[in-house]
Amino acid sequence: MAHHHEHDADDGHEHKHDVSHDHRHGHGDTDIDWNEMAPRLESQAELFTPLYERALAWLGHKQTEPGLIVDAGSGPGVVSCLLADAFPGARVVAVDGTEPLLERARARAGRLGVADRFDTLAGELPGVLDDVEYPADLLWASRSLHHLGDQRAALTAFAARLAPGGTLALLEGGLPARFLPRDIGIGRPGLQARLDALEEEWFARMRADLPGTVAETEDWPVLMTAAGLRPTGTRSFLLDLPAPTTDRARAYVAASLHRLRDGFGDRLDATDRATLDRLLDPEDRASVHLRPDVFLLAAHTVYTAVRPG
Repeated sequence: MAHHHEHDADDGHEHKHDVSHDHRHGHGDTDIDWNEMAPRLESQAELFTPLYERALAWLGHKQTEPGLIVDAGSGPGVVSCLLADAFPGARVVAVDGTEPLLERARARAGRLGVADRFDTLAGELPGVLDDVEYPADLLWASRSLHHLGDQRAALTAFAARLAPGGTLALLEGGLPARFLPRDIGIGRPGLQARLDALEEEWFARMRADLPGTVAETEDWPVLMTAAGLRPTGTRSFLLDLPAPTTDRARAYVAASLHRLRDGFGDRLDATDRATLDRLLDPEDRASVHLRPDVFLLAAHTVYTAVRPG
């Protein structure tokens, strides 16, 4: 499957880039319809833009201006275009397995005035990277690797597409997003922690269902080293939108909780289901649409490694 950075549900994992993002999209089953998710992927990545901008600024301090940047698992191209903005001398290739998402990426590049140095490539990771015309100086993979069954082999393929001295930037892990206080005044305290546990179970099933899946200790610097790369740094970046938060953040929180309610509602006890229903009822003063204590706090981690020259 091709992959996108979304947040992955927040980020827990949804990710196609953008939203980039969490990938456990909170579905009860593990099939993900990225095309159907496109509008949400795009809006989520836009919401997370401050986090991505800080991550890209950090990358910019670590290396010389890249000539070619590959966004492996670009989704609708929000981060691809941020890469083009952060590195104005670079050509950017957005790579994804879903052509309609790449259409969105091309349209965005046109709107932002970077289309003259922006290309797209449709196909499944990691094999499609063989179709990139020349080695990349920077390969960005945001929450796309964990959608590939053999992550070790995929990292080796990523490394093979780097120019000598080129950087692989891998966004994986971080922390589940938080939206609400532990005790929200209704139901049992700790609802988000219980939802996180269900997302972890979903993520494990998603990984187990992938073709050619291989269990792997998620020590990314060790795996990057095994792929022939030299780790050069790890840093986590925050998105911190405190309460009372923005309307866009509220919409994201509501969409995330809706997805969890639809995907996991039958696995929650009656009290937690009732609490979620109240949180999602726009007419209820206790809902995330109206309550004053809703916030958004998320942390994404980026690991970098260089191909020896």
